[in-house]
Amino acid sequence: MAEHGTVFGAMLQEFEGAARILNLDKGLWQMLTHPKRQIIVSCPVQMDNGEIEVFTGYRVQYNITLGPAKGGIRYHPGVTLDEVTALAAWMTWKCAVAQLPFGGGKGGVICDPTKMSRRELEALTRRYTAEIIDAIGPDKDVPAPDVNTNEQVMAWFSDTYSMHVGHTSTAVVTGKPVEMGGSLGRREATGRGVMITARESARHLGFSLEGATVAVQGFGNVGGTAASLLSAQGAIIVGVTDWKGGVYNAKGLDTRALLAHVAQHKTVAGFAGGEPLAADDLFGLPVDILIPAALENQITEANAGRIQAKLVVEGANGPTTPAANRMLHERGVFVVPDILANGGGVTVSYFEWVQDRHGYFWSEKEVNERLETKMVQAFDAVLQTAQRYKVDMRTAAYIVAINRVATVTRMRGMYA
Repeated sequence: MAEHGTVFGAMLQEFEGAARILNLDKGLWQMLTHPKRQIIVSCPVQMDNGEIEVFTGYRVQYNITLGPAKGGIRYHPGVTLDEVTALAAWMTWKCAVAQLPFGGGKGGVICDPTKMSRRELEALTRRYTAEIIDAIGPDKDVPAPDVNTNEQVMAWFSDTYSMHVGHTSTAVVTGKPVEMGGSLGRREATGRGVMITARESARHLGFSLEGATVAVQGFGNVGGTAASLLSAQGAIIVGVTDWKGGVYNAKGLDTRALLAHVAQHKTVAGFAGGEPLAADDLFGLPVDILIPAALENQITEANAGRIQAKLVVEGANGPTTPAANRMLHERGVFVVPDILANGGGVTVSYFEWVQDRHGYFWSEKEVNERLETKMVQAFDAVLQTAQRYKVDMRTAAYIVAINRVATVTRMRGMYA
């Protein structure tokens, strides 16, 4: 279905399977499948050539039953309201799986940041912030970086908000530079969470990370960090692809050298420590663990049959379509879904928000230990649910998430 449908449609399919098992009340079903608020804004920006260009921006607050909306902002030419709404829904479930006091939100601006100067990006960020300013805040909605946004974008966002409210508000966004209220360990958090869930899954499946072979799609923050942490655990990274190309070495890639190559060339393509690998060939590699850490809809009916890995850990959001997920499950592939596997990022974002609100900061060791505890708890809760209901991990993660949000919705009751 999702190959032809929408990203939000894919989320609804995943939701439906779990909601049926939970026997979810029809009214709650309706409430949990409709976004609370969708904001569309126009962001005029004076470009470097003197002309004015108007960019379209979105912010969706999907559900705020458990707390303020939380979710990233992406700058990409392919951003749509449908995609942002689906991502906001996934954030709702992700926060609920991790047991964080947040609802789900997401933002996006239709633009091509690779064709924009730093000044243009700053102007766009500040205007976008100003346009959605009434809807955001430490108790309302807390954005974060996502595709093509980073610490610098969060710094501009935070400054714009602070100027509007008349005082420095560090807790309005997460993923900030450490110097201005960011958390230690935040940059590695999503990749670290992927490593932790891979390790726990391997233990459950009866194999060790020591000597396990790994293929990684996408070598940005998530894929790169996960690869280097997995290799530190003794895993062998044999294949990596990104937006421009790929590299393969059956004996194992030197992740440190590869990360240095990527820092210099912005791609893994051309790395001397292996032979070129076509993007399409990554999924067919004979590996133990496959980590899709790029964009949505990468594992489809067309390539799911070629996957030889016994374990798939989703570093990206929505990388597997519902039809492909069914195929993998039927073939006995253990899939750790995005809303569990990549929850490390939002967990440490939560730690950052807590530290900002307290004005007291933790050491990197404390951050990583607390992340470890949270991720293992979430993994165990989902695994136990999967075994109890005899379902795959994705359905189990939705059961855990929907149950938590539905329970609190019932407790709170209906507002006028």
